[in-house]
Amino acid sequence: MRTILVLASAALLAACASQSTTPEKVAAAPVAKPGPQCYSGDHGRFFNVEEATTIAGVAVTCKATSDGKAGQWMGSKH
Repeated sequence: MRTILVLASAALLAACASQSTTPEKVAAAPVAKPGPQCYSGDHGRFFNVEEATTIAGVAVTCKATSDGKAGQWMGSKH
């Protein structure tokens, strides 16, 4: 019984020792940050700034907020 336990321990230690201790660095392509967008639940997707659509029967356009960090739906009167 001890022999099986010793062999199992040796195999486990050998398997752990063969693994590298530092993860390999994977070259990641830089991800372009998208501009502000507006979400439409009616369409189930995001619209870019200055795209127009109809939501619940109202014609709207996606406009950037004053700080330029987000988008909001604006009616044609604005």
